[in-house]
Amino acid sequence: MSEHNENTTEETPAVFTDEVVARLEQDAKEIISRYPKPRSALLPLLHLVQAEEGHVSQAGMQFCAAQLDTTLAEVRAVATFYTMYRREPGGDYQVGVCTNTLCAVMGGDEIFSALKEHLDLANGETTEDGKVTLEHVECNAACDFAPVVMVNWEFFDNQTPATARQMVDDLRLGKDVAPTRGPAGLCTWKQASRVLAGFDDGRAGEGVQAAAPSLAGLKLARSNGWEAPDPRNLPAPSTDDQGEEGAK
Repeated sequence: MSEHNENTTEETPAVFTDEVVARLEQDAKEIISRYPKPRSALLPLLHLVQAEEGHVSQAGMQFCAAQLDTTLAEVRAVATFYTMYRREPGGDYQVGVCTNTLCAVMGGDEIFSALKEHLDLANGETTEDGKVTLEHVECNAACDFAPVVMVNWEFFDNQTPATARQMVDDLRLGKDVAPTRGPAGLCTWKQASRVLAGFDDGRAGEGVQAAAPSLAGLKLARSNGWEAPDPRNLPAPSTDDQGEEGAK
């Protein structure tokens, strides 16, 4: 390792046993091999260590820094920027209620308030049994199914306070819970993190599919014989269309 990155030579904290480190190093090597530049592998490496602990700890960040020959500060900057990386231990199921504009208008705020009261949790807290972590989330591009609740990044569409309460109760009781679209059942947070690290769990064919609300515009266009114009036949933009920057 280069001298300017000497802080990455520190031993990974003892929370990772030798067996765990050996396994992580093997998986990390596979991940890094997918990229022309090793540092491009940082995001999936963070998911990898999150799959081990359920969150990205100091030990996890130190491991990533060592694998990529970069500084701990650079790894921490990325891990703290993206909300998909937990910084503290959480539950097996991360229940995220969308509270962005459309979901909020359609009932997302009401659902979030109902779940906070039902579970006796504040935003970001976890039930005592370690099953459910509750949080409000930003838009997950499912506005046509608002209000939407995400569980480990799987969609639960058109929710109500009652259906959301039933869903978290079933999760805590260990019952089979299936998303509205996508796989037949939920995986745990750790399992989801490993998939996001790039390791196939054999369920890729069960991914989220487009449903009726998402296809309404396409259906209308086909029924009216509408087609998108061929971009090759479109006129070139004028300098007025390009604005001051385009006119230079």
